Amino acid sequence: MDKSKVFRVEREKKIVERMIRLYCRKKEGNKTLCPTCAELLEYARARLEHCPFGEDKTSCKHCPVHCYSAKMRERIRRVMRFSGPRMLLYSPRAALEHLFRK
Repeated sequence: MDKSKVFRVEREKKIVERMIRLYCRKKEGNKTLCPTCAELLEYARARLEHCPFGEDKTSCKHCPVHCYSAKMRERIRRVMRFSGPRMLLYSPRAALEHLFRK
């Protein structure tokens, strides 16, 4: 596997994990990751791991191949809608890097 693909995928996994953890903690009020959010995190990791675009990957929102099921796509949208703006407060560096890499 190409190193650049691995780096990009790992970076995306970290961002998604931060967003899901932030959602679970702030929106749902959980101190630790709940089973529903843990399931979403594992699902997102698996999708990123098998992304055929690698370093050329766009944001999932603009991807021509929708690899998320409709149910999981709605869940991740809800997480991103909530966590996206808050990432600037809780993980400003990660948020800015994510914005500028799109």
